[in-house]
Amino acid sequence: MTDPVSLPIDGTLDLHTFRPDEVKDVVTDYLAACRERGIREVRIIHGKGIGTLREMVHATLSRMPEVESYRLGDETSGGWGATIVHLKPM
Repeated sequence: MTDPVSLPIDGTLDLHTFRPDEVKDVVTDYLAACRERGIREVRIIHGKGIGTLREMVHATLSRMPEVESYRLGDETSGGWGATIVHLKPM
């Protein structure tokens, strides 16, 4: 087991340092922490690659009732290497 990683809760989550089997829990926990702090727009950086990580993130988001909507980033927010998540208010 690895030591917990401390992440700044600032509305941007970079998944490059996490293993694929950690992604679901990291995304879920990070979004919960953002909602608690009133951060309702979150950028999740998953990279472009072959899309496996993006698909994992989107599958996780689609099962979360606290997610209002999500979309791929635009040219100013990472393009298809990032997903913009809008969270429902607490």
